[in-house]
Amino acid sequence: MQIRPLTHDDLPHASALCLDAFTQAVAPTLPAQGVATFARVAAADAFAERMQGDNLILVGVVDGAMVGLVELKQGCHIAMLFIAPRWQRQGIGARLMNAALEHARVEVVTVRASLPSVPAYQHYGFTLAGEVNAFAGMVYQPMEKRLPGWRGQ
Repeated sequence: MQIRPLTHDDLPHASALCLDAFTQAVAPTLPAQGVATFARVAAADAFAERMQGDNLILVGVVDGAMVGLVELKQGCHIAMLFIAPRWQRQGIGARLMNAALEHARVEVVTVRASLPSVPAYQHYGFTLAGEVNAFAGMVYQPMEKRLPGWRGQ
């Protein structure tokens, strides 16, 4: 698998991948407001806007096809991690997470994990960091990961 930065040519595929994985795994656990909120966040134009800011968006590609995406916001927060449904449980999420964490600019990286994704984040070394909360219909579990050996950049 190749891991590389998201490009403008990737935007429609990135949006479709995230929406597909979200619809299968997360959407059934949320109210309609949360589904609508995520649809706006995962739209191609929203990705394009975040590419212009301080967000690192990496994609995993196998045989020319995008199979996963991770977004690291401002070097300190995992904003998204989605793997195409048929590619899940093959180590792609772990590889993308590790690649993103190499760019962390803090000792403790945070994530607002959807409830169905909590076990995956625990597998990646994140721990619970507060109570389940909600914002704009998105229900999430705050989590964090302390990066061993982090010395600052």
